[in-house]
Amino acid sequence: MTRHLLIVGAQRCGTTYLHELLAAHPEIAMARPALPEPKVFLSDELADRGRDWYVDTYFAHATDERLLGEKSTSYLEDAEAATRAAAMLGDPLIVVQLRDPVQRAISNWAFSSDSGLESRTVAEALSANLGGTLPWDPDQTSVSPFAYLERGRYVAYLGPWTAQFGGDVKVVFLEELRSGGDAVGDLYASLGVDPGVRPPGVGVPVNESRATADLDPDLRARLRDHFRDADEKLAEILGRELPWRAPAPTTEETQP
Repeated sequence: MTRHLLIVGAQRCGTTYLHELLAAHPEIAMARPALPEPKVFLSDELADRGRDWYVDTYFAHATDERLLGEKSTSYLEDAEAATRAAAMLGDPLIVVQLRDPVQRAISNWAFSSDSGLESRTVAEALSANLGGTLPWDPDQTSVSPFAYLERGRYVAYLGPWTAQFGGDVKVVFLEELRSGGDAVGDLYASLGVDPGVRPPGVGVPVNESRATADLDPDLRARLRDHFRDADEKLAEILGRELPWRAPAPTTEETQP
């Protein structure tokens, strides 16, 4: 039986790499064209066109695959997108890919810089964002290209998706998928497809920005502190440590 799959975000968290892993699996057909992203569930008008239109428009190439998948990373930030997806698709599988929010912020800055939208250095931009939301021109971009820190507070966006789809929401981490090993097979298994497939390119970065940056230790520490509460809540919800957080020291480690 064919089922739908949505990669809903988060932005600049390696979702293009995730898309390539899924597209390479013989039991998964990913939407074409992949770019621009379909973004169907950001719009009442598009979502109201119905499943037949959706399948005919984006999956005409599909044959007997078990999953029909789409990647639109703006979905995670739109609470109504979950409702629209449920109304059209019923019970799709939802995949949320996350990464170290500090590295995500740097990647977001690099992407905005490469796109000609950002002229500040990474230190200037992220320091300014620590002071509050940065203004942007909505006539130039539909969403802020400067939400470097806001988008890394992932727990703020998960609620509507877990409320709508419950256990069908799969949270995966870029750090683990890039490491290869069992992470890719575990992902496939969680989606109900053959976990033994190993496509070429596992661990190879995709769609990385050209701009490069590093942060001084003081700014990095301030950013870690900024994300601390959100990371703790996320770890609690997922019931596991996050790849970018050091485990809490044991009693033996804290004793002199």
